[in-house]
Amino acid sequence: MAEAAIELVGINKSFGAVHANRDIHLSIPKGTIHGIIGENGAGKSTLMSILYGFYEADSGDINVNGRKVAIRTPNDAISFGIGMVHQHFMLVENFTVLENIILGAEGEALLNRSIAKARSELHRLERDYGLEVDPDAIIEELPVGLQQRVEILKALYRGADILILDEPTGVLTPAEADHLFRILRQLKDEGKTVVLITHKLREIMAVTDNVSVMRQGQMVATRKTSETTVEELAELMVGRRVLLRVEKGEAKPGEVKLSVRDLMVKDSRGVTMVEGVSFDVRAGEIVGIAGVAGNGQSELLETVSGIRKAVSGTVMLDGKPIDVSGVTDPGDLRDRGLAHVPEDRHHVGLVLPFEESENAILGYHDEPQFLRGPFLDRGKVVAAASDQIAKYDIRPPNPHLKTANFSGGNQQKIVLAREMEQDPGVLIVGQPTRGVDVGAIEFIHKRLIAMRDMGKAVLLVSVELDEIRSLSDRILVMFDGRIVGERGPDATEGELGLLMAGVDRKEAAE
Repeated sequence: MAEAAIELVGINKSFGAVHANRDIHLSIPKGTIHGIIGENGAGKSTLMSILYGFYEADSGDINVNGRKVAIRTPNDAISFGIGMVHQHFMLVENFTVLENIILGAEGEALLNRSIAKARSELHRLERDYGLEVDPDAIIEELPVGLQQRVEILKALYRGADILILDEPTGVLTPAEADHLFRILRQLKDEGKTVVLITHKLREIMAVTDNVSVMRQGQMVATRKTSETTVEELAELMVGRRVLLRVEKGEAKPGEVKLSVRDLMVKDSRGVTMVEGVSFDVRAGEIVGIAGVAGNGQSELLETVSGIRKAVSGTVMLDGKPIDVSGVTDPGDLRDRGLAHVPEDRHHVGLVLPFEESENAILGYHDEPQFLRGPFLDRGKVVAAASDQIAKYDIRPPNPHLKTANFSGGNQQKIVLAREMEQDPGVLIVGQPTRGVDVGAIEFIHKRLIAMRDMGKAVLLVSVELDEIRSLSDRILVMFDGRIVGERGPDATEGELGLLMAGVDRKEAAE
C-alpha cells in the first residue's frame, strides 16, 4: 500500500449546535487522485477547510507525509505543501495573472526582481503541466476555465505537492472539464496528490483512483473507484436508492405560452450574442436549450425575463407582447405569470446577507399574502418560508439563518422553491442543478416534471447534456447566437455535441 500523503484521525468540528464533522478518519495515498463526495451540507468543504487551515478542528489529528502537524492557518498548510483551489476563485480581478500568482509570496523587497523570477518559474510550470495562460492577461478578461488554471498555477508556484480542488467543474463547460481532468492526471503522473471534492459521480468514475463518501458529517465508506458503481455511490451518499434517470410520461402540449421571433441581442460591447432566434414553448412541455456556455443562452434568458434589452425581435407571453426594446420590469412579468430561476444564483437570484425567509419572498414581497396593511407581516413571511423549507427539503431547516450560510445546493433550492411556489404559467430555468448533489438533482428534476404535468410551460437552459436529454420534450441547440437545430429527447450525445460545435450531422457525413 502506498504511503499516505494525508491522514485525518478522529476529526471533529461543530458550529454551535451543528456537528459538521463527526469522528472523521481518512487516509489518502501519495500520488493518487482521491475523490470526496456527499450531499450538499455533508461536511466535505468543512473537512477540507480544516486541512487547509481556514478552520481548526475541535479535536483530532492531521498527519502529512507520515508526520503529525498543526494546521491553524492557510500559511501553515502551504508550508506543508498543501494548496487549495476554491469553488469561488480567490483572485484579484483587475490584477494580471502574474501579479495574482506572486501576491503574498513576493519573496524579495524589490518587486521587479520578484516578478522576473516569478515569470521564469511560471513558464516552467506552464511547460511542465500544460497550464498555458498569458502571464500579462488581466484576470477579469479571462474565461473561467483559464482563471481556474491561474488558481492551480498559484498553488504550484507555492510548492504544493497536495492539491485540493473544491467543486472544480461547477463553472466549466464539458470541454473545459475534460481539459482539467487531463491536467489532474498529469499532476498525478508527476507525483502530486490530488483531492477532488465534487457531487458529479461521472467525474469521480472518470478521473479518481479512490473515492470516500460523506453523509451527515460522517465518513461512511471508502472505495477503489474501479470496484464501485455510480449506483452504489449515489446510494451511499443519500442513504437510499436514487433514480439516476428521470421518470416521466409523454408530454401533452397545449397552447403556446411563450413565443420568441427573430430576436437579436447585443452585449455591453456591442457584440451580437443572439441573432435571429425564434421558437415557441407550449403549456405542458419542457423545451431545453443545449449549447456550450457563451453561445448566447444566457443573454436569451436575460432578455426573455426582462433583465436585458433586445436590439430587435418580439417576445409574446400568453399572446401579449413583452417590450424587449427597453429593460422590462421583471416584476411586471412576474405579475403576468412568468417566473425566472437565473443561472447565477449569487449575483441575480439571492441577496446572500439576507435571512432565508427574506430570500424566500424576494420579488414577491408586495403580494397580499405577505402583508399586513402596507407593511410586511414577519409571521406570514416566516410561515411561508418554513413551508417551502419542508416541501423542498432545504437544509438546515432554519428560516432565520443567513442565506450565505447555506450550501450551494440548498441556496439553489431556495430560489427554485420561491419561483415554483408562485404557480407561474411560464417557468424559465437556467442551470437548475449547478453545484447540486445527486439527491437534490433527483428532487429538482421531479419538481420540473411535475410543473410540466400541471400544464406549465418550461424553458430550460443547461450545459449538462444528460439533464437536457432527460428533461426536455424538445431540444433546441444554440451555437454562436443562433439556433442551429431542433431534436427530440432521443437524440444521442454525439449528435447534440456536433450541433453544439456548429456541425450538422448531415454536413459531418459529407
